Amino acid sequence: MKSIVTRLSAAGLLAAALAGPVLAQQAPLKIGVLTDFQSVYSDIGGAGNVEATKMAIEDFGGSMFGKPIEMVTADPLNKADVAATITRKWYEAEGVDMIIDMPTSATALAGMEMSKQFEKIMIVTDAASSDITGKSCSPYTLHWTYDTYANAHTVGSAIVKNGGDTWFFITADYLFGHSIERDTGDVVRAAGGKVIGSARHPLNTPDFSSFLLQAQASKAKIIGMANGGADTINTIKQAAEFGIVAGGQNLAGIVMFISDIHSLGLKLAQGLIVTEAYYWDLNDRTRAFGKRFFERMKRMPTMNQAATYSATLHYLNAVKAAGTRDTKPVLAKMRETPVRDAFTDNGVVREDGRMVHSMFLFEVKKPEESKGPWDYYKVLAEVPGDQAFRPLKDGGCPLIK
Repeated sequence: MKSIVTRLSAAGLLAAALAGPVLAQQAPLKIGVLTDFQSVYSDIGGAGNVEATKMAIEDFGGSMFGKPIEMVTADPLNKADVAATITRKWYEAEGVDMIIDMPTSATALAGMEMSKQFEKIMIVTDAASSDITGKSCSPYTLHWTYDTYANAHTVGSAIVKNGGDTWFFITADYLFGHSIERDTGDVVRAAGGKVIGSARHPLNTPDFSSFLLQAQASKAKIIGMANGGADTINTIKQAAEFGIVAGGQNLAGIVMFISDIHSLGLKLAQGLIVTEAYYWDLNDRTRAFGKRFFERMKRMPTMNQAATYSATLHYLNAVKAAGTRDTKPVLAKMRETPVRDAFTDNGVVREDGRMVHSMFLFEVKKPEESKGPWDYYKVLAEVPGDQAFRPLKDGGCPLIK
């Protein structure tokens, strides 16, 4: 009797093993959006990234392998340990196939470790550190929108060429800010300029007075804002109160978004040189997406929100083309298929996970130049992706031999 039970158990185990992949394919495809809903980066991602993901799912058709595509959302509170806990739970217990957004570089790197552990896909559309595809690169992570290297080279080099050759940085004191300061400082020094110093502030700081006083005292021609979101907005507003620009120094917004300009208003923001990967009023394709997004959110999309739409749609198309949700075939399809959508018409995914595409250099319009709300930018230059992003060989990604 014992041998019969053993044989039946073995047969049952074999049947279960054979059925496993089939059952996995039959489960609904699930996407997790890990975003900042209530803090410093909520305007540039947040609810807008959730809506952009929904739009991509709808445009794809709403289902995969005969079942509706599912979406879950959470806020990691901009804390690496919280991000790690959520991503582990999603990958391990909740059957999430792909996680997108990751609001800060610290949360991205923590999530990437879980992505590697469970061999599941992560697409970073908000976090910016160039380390994500550099020394910390992962075979399972793609970096979609922009990074500190690309922004530093696009904005920093333009400003130095125009005479802004001495810099002082006001820096968010974590990986993102450190990466901006490092990458922009490298650009300034390579162009013959000089970095005089920096002042580092905690994330989500309400009072920048002490940091601005240090910048003012440095006499640097350029005060580089190595921060983002509400921190950048507050830096600019308080700099105006201190009369810094009126006193002859200029501000450089290295990582800025159209939502920042909207919050500041053109009177304060006019003349700023910024770089973005997307602007709603670039062409018919970007305008069409921008207007659809506006109908739903009552504001134009940031580049991160447009990129989240792009990355989600590209992922879904790759799953369909691969005929499986399995990570490696899907990533192979994502890499071999050009990215042509509302976000970019010239994107390509590299071996290190970097999605390379054009970046744009903009000047913020004067109030009298704007034709209405969200008409904020003049295009100064389109920088091809192979010039904007760090060369593959220089990133230090261990995947690249």
